[in-house]
Amino acid sequence: MFKSYLKTAWRNILRNKITSLISMTGLAVGIGCFLLLATYILNELSYDRFNSNADRIVRLVKHERSAVNNTDKITAVTPTAPVPVLKQAIPDITDGVRVFNYSGYAPAAVQYKDKLFNERRMLMADAPFFNIFSFKFLEGNPGTALSQVNAVVITSSIAKKYFGDEDPMGKILKVNTNKDMLVTGVIADAPESSHLKFDLLGNYAMLDRSKTRKWDSSNDYSYFLLKSGISPRIVEHQINTYTSGLINDAGSKIKSTFELEPLLRIHLHSQAENNLEPGGNIKYVYILSVVAVILLLLACVNFLNLVTAKSIDRAHEIGVRKVMGALRGQLFVQFISEAGIITLISLMVGVLFAVLSFPLFSKFCGHSLSLDTWNIALLIPGLIALFVLVTFLAGTYPSLYLAAFKPVATLKGKLGEKSGGKNMRRSLVVFQFAVSVFFIISTIIAGLQLQYIQNTDTGINRSQVVVLDVGGIPFANVKAFGNSLLQHTAVKNFTASYSSPVAVRGGYSIDQAEGISGKVDMLVTAIPVERNFINTLGIKLIAGSNFTLGDEQRVLDTIPSEQQYSFILNESAVKMLGWKPEQAIGKHIDMNGRAGEIRGVAKDFNFESLHTGISPIVIFPEYNYFGKMLIKTTGNDMAGTMATIKSNWHNFYPNKPFEAHFLDQEYEDMYQTEQHTSGILTAFTLVTIFISCLGLFGLAIFSTKQRVREIGIRKVLGASVTGIVGLISWDFLKLVVISLFIASPLAYYVMGKWLQDFVYHIHIQWWVFVLSALLAMGIAFVTISFQSIKAAIANPVKSLRSE
Repeated sequence: MFKSYLKTAWRNILRNKITSLISMTGLAVGIGCFLLLATYILNELSYDRFNSNADRIVRLVKHERSAVNNTDKITAVTPTAPVPVLKQAIPDITDGVRVFNYSGYAPAAVQYKDKLFNERRMLMADAPFFNIFSFKFLEGNPGTALSQVNAVVITSSIAKKYFGDEDPMGKILKVNTNKDMLVTGVIADAPESSHLKFDLLGNYAMLDRSKTRKWDSSNDYSYFLLKSGISPRIVEHQINTYTSGLINDAGSKIKSTFELEPLLRIHLHSQAENNLEPGGNIKYVYILSVVAVILLLLACVNFLNLVTAKSIDRAHEIGVRKVMGALRGQLFVQFISEAGIITLISLMVGVLFAVLSFPLFSKFCGHSLSLDTWNIALLIPGLIALFVLVTFLAGTYPSLYLAAFKPVATLKGKLGEKSGGKNMRRSLVVFQFAVSVFFIISTIIAGLQLQYIQNTDTGINRSQVVVLDVGGIPFANVKAFGNSLLQHTAVKNFTASYSSPVAVRGGYSIDQAEGISGKVDMLVTAIPVERNFINTLGIKLIAGSNFTLGDEQRVLDTIPSEQQYSFILNESAVKMLGWKPEQAIGKHIDMNGRAGEIRGVAKDFNFESLHTGISPIVIFPEYNYFGKMLIKTTGNDMAGTMATIKSNWHNFYPNKPFEAHFLDQEYEDMYQTEQHTSGILTAFTLVTIFISCLGLFGLAIFSTKQRVREIGIRKVLGASVTGIVGLISWDFLKLVVISLFIASPLAYYVMGKWLQDFVYHIHIQWWVFVLSALLAMGIAFVTISFQSIKAAIANPVKSLRSE
């Protein structure tokens, strides 16, 4: 009997080719997009779960709070002492490991024979690293891989890159020209769902910092493996009890504590700064989860709408079946079978669509995604569950609805439009277009906010500034290289800084200030720079003057104990100290042991993401280390300018690969999450519109077919083509108007909440809703106009004769 159901179902699908094709196309696209989003969400939720001890691993973060300016700073980096000290002092800690981002401020120049590359993902870690984290070894022993001081473990991609078909084990890699590192292990490339991604991992003992146990100068990432069943909150309390006197000075107005972040919460929930890679955002996971479900619902609604619309055409068939003895349950199974066949075909096409779309989708979301992201043991049951869900979601109501037809009424032709579910279809059309309008409005607002981010004046002139990574290069060499570039007319100026000027992360505190009694203890951000920093980046001074050659010499050519610093503070820092800009000039301050006077006051500028407000910052010349070299160009003949910079670079640094980018790019990279979310939103807005239009097109075909006689009579009575097109179109367009009134306030509320994540953001304007309305109305009209015009220009005589 079931075979008979399938045959009949297949015949009905072929008999209604257009409706079936539209249903399958809508379902396939909806299922494919659902799979894409589900894969992205799964990847986000599965971060670090590949570690066998994931539920026992925690990361130590430092929380500082200043009572002076009521400022909180949570940083992912910690000092050198906590791991070696605390794993001995706290019994509930089984083991610990420090991780140092060796290529954090400048890439590591790695060489093997004639192969020389910059590597941006090189970490250094304590020997127990692979006892805590579960990276897959292809060669070598995880227990002993980092036992030698000069050991380095590399990924399979790096092994192929440097050694080709050679066995990399035991080979020597030269790092930054002065470190010979022995390859002691090869692992599979770090999983996409790991917040610890690296290509090379060396032994932390190779660093000079490994010999110190400091409780200040935070630059490490510290991880602990806790005993099984121990709550991180209990261990956190034990740590703070032990360290309180070690990290907090008596009478200090800055309170420092340590917090423990469970490994599985780092990617989506961490509030800490200075992470190894940009974290995710649990809010966006929730948003995209809703989008995924809505897309699947839209596809099912599309199917439901078209089937109920075709119900009148099948009323006679159902009446005959019931007269011949068919039971309601048998009819239900028959129609569910049809829904199942359509769903199965759509599911297979949808999976193929998803597989083919993964490369493009990966660019949108910034992750390398594929069906491999899924565990096969999870994927197959998931697809089966999806098939069952969509079949019953899309097929249950139409099946119950069709099976409920009364045979006498259907055979007499008394099945009216009311029984045909006209109100139901209208409601579903409103739902579809309400979703589409919501996405249109949201996409426009998100795009405007990203445009605002890119074009807003942050107080730093990022235009035409070339950035070179110069970490580890002595300042004398950087200066000589910069002076050589100034010989070319296309180069206007150069400077250097510890870190990127658009993402300054240095945590300091002003301890003493002239005219303020006692300790100040005001948390600030600070950045060591070369003296031309202000001029090169066009930062405006509102009081005082810029750094001079004398300021440079007082810290560069003086023994450390006699160094006298000069500082430029921003408006926020001066205001928090209780001074006006003019009053601050010449005042002496002490910042983390650096004593000197305030040279100038800078107009507030954004040195962090626009998600955060402008906080106090101190700029000061110091020449111990520079990570970035900034070259201001005229912008003329950039190809020739870049060739000149590259040529000079090779003359000065033949053993360092040349890599350059623009400061604008660094700024845009801070908003990758927003860019990816906006890209995904744009793509799936188009998908929702496509699915909605498919359904509308199918309903337009059905509606015009049902009204052939009416249209013929109207034309005979003198109705114009324009009038008939307007009559047919308005029946659908008024549903779109209703959807506008539903979607607009909802989009305003949701996007208003999203914009609140930015301290600096646009204000939603009325024209966004007008534009969205025009787009929705235009798309709907174009969708139904083909069928309405076709019906309007048909020969009325032929229409009435056929009736």
